Amino acid sequence: MGRSPADNAQLSTHRQGPASGAGPVLPSAQHGNCNRARVLYELCIMMQNSDTHTNTDSELIARDVDTTVTQLLGRVGARVRATRKRMGFSRRILSEKSGVSPRYLAQLEAGEGNISIGLLQRVALALDCRIDWLICEVDPWASDSTRAHRICLIGLRGAGKSTLGALAGEALGIPFVETNGEIEDLAGMPVAEVMALCGQDGYRRLEAQAVRRIVATHDSVVIAAAGGIVTEQETYDALLRNFHTVWLATSPEEHMSRVREQGDERPMAGNPEAMAQLKSILASREALHAKALVRLDTSATSVDQSIAALLDLIKEQKFLM
Repeated sequence: MGRSPADNAQLSTHRQGPASGAGPVLPSAQHGNCNRARVLYELCIMMQNSDTHTNTDSELIARDVDTTVTQLLGRVGARVRATRKRMGFSRRILSEKSGVSPRYLAQLEAGEGNISIGLLQRVALALDCRIDWLICEVDPWASDSTRAHRICLIGLRGAGKSTLGALAGEALGIPFVETNGEIEDLAGMPVAEVMALCGQDGYRRLEAQAVRRIVATHDSVVIAAAGGIVTEQETYDALLRNFHTVWLATSPEEHMSRVREQGDERPMAGNPEAMAQLKSILASREALHAKALVRLDTSATSVDQSIAALLDLIKEQKFLM
């Protein structure tokens, strides 16, 4: 069968190849496998372009990751340094408490230490904080985020901490915990036995552990702290950081009468100077109690009046918002 002029022209083109400087000649769509050849050619071009874009995107992602890691290390270092200073620790003391060398701590605080999770957890425990507080983008010490929905009642015995704390927890639908109860749970014995066997120092160590455990296990809670906790700087600082603190204040006379109403005659027994001593203790701790976020005077008020005032204060201060 003879070829048409169009066929001869097409065949001539294929034999001669493309003109100088011209792009590749694509087979005409009029012939056999031309469509498939055209599609394959276009796919090759697309793949080449895709590889170029993929390499560029990978480089951008790698740079973003490096920047993020650098920012994270700098943030962790700044948080560790600020928290250490806030706690009043030298780098040597933090090293002793955490088991991390002073040299490595210096690198960490400079944002140059690629610290492991395990070592960072040691540092966090030594600084009495959660590990995520050293990592998260929002500085927990710059807001109320570390206090969550935790409320702590402080004050001398007889101020109403246990009574009002239990009622507040019930009204708010959150747990109520007494630090002495946590101490007994940790020690496996009553507080009186702890004091007899371990002394005041042993009791204070358990008290610090109790506070840490409450923080670690409760985001919403009302606690009643033992009266002397304000004299232990590290433990009290932990309370102030991690709880919305309320100082329950009352007169020396009411402190004494409420303790006696509980059936405890020890404050007065054989001690004619008991009232003078109580007044002296209240005066010496006033500045410490005043570090609390708010003060609630329970003098000359009934339990119903005091709990109503406490709940109003919690609402006004947005402690549970």
